[in-house]
Amino acid sequence: MDGPEADLQTLQFYLNEYSQQAEIFSRQLEVIEQKRIESLAAIETMKALSADRDSSALLPLGGGTMVRVKVADPEKILVNIGADVVVQRTNGEAITFLQEKITEMEAMEKKVAQTIDQLRVQMAEIARRIETGYVQAERSAG
Repeated sequence: MDGPEADLQTLQFYLNEYSQQAEIFSRQLEVIEQKRIESLAAIETMKALSADRDSSALLPLGGGTMVRVKVADPEKILVNIGADVVVQRTNGEAITFLQEKITEMEAMEKKVAQTIDQLRVQMAEIARRIETGYVQAERSAG
């Protein structure tokens, strides 16, 4: 299989590869967005706990069960700073830490979205070349 037919198959291969890459990046974007939303919710919860000392929170027990608990000291927050290292921070420090993480996540989201856009541009160009190749092949056959 030489010539135009092989070229079209190669282009189709690249189109499929780029499509798979775009799907992977789209899933990565969803995961980042989910973590960003969770961080925003955690910030709101910490603010609410700090503002109302008598407020309660839901503590997950596992298996879809939870218990409502009073937070003894909402000013002491345990924060996972990465690599499963947990440190104690004040409520304000924990909020600041999460806000910085959110900023990092937003920057990552922007980069991933740009990568997806670049892949889509390349995919559109490849699809155009495939279409052009098929039209030329039909003209040659006809």
